[in-house]
Amino acid sequence: MMPLTAYLIVSAVIFTIGVIGVLIRRNPLIIFMSIELMLNAVNLSFVALSHFLDSVDGQMFVFLVLTVAAAEVVVGLALIVSIFRTRHNIDVDEMNVLRG
Repeated sequence: MMPLTAYLIVSAVIFTIGVIGVLIRRNPLIIFMSIELMLNAVNLSFVALSHFLDSVDGQMFVFLVLTVAAAEVVVGLALIVSIFRTRHNIDVDEMNVLRG
């Protein structure tokens, strides 16, 4: 059986990769994938902690996080497609379309 620290280290590495992806990349699709990496890293730590604490609370919270993540992806991709149709450019630095 693997120790809890191994799961938490893998979760921290995946979360760090996601943070680096959000901070460095300028493509919104890559940013959304990086956010999904961060959410999955947190989900991994929730499942590992719930397994080692013999509780199902962490696993129930993972289902909630996955539901919110799916809704976030749908809305985010709809915004990206809408912006791409009007501007033909989806660079994050040049997006000022939503400014009023």
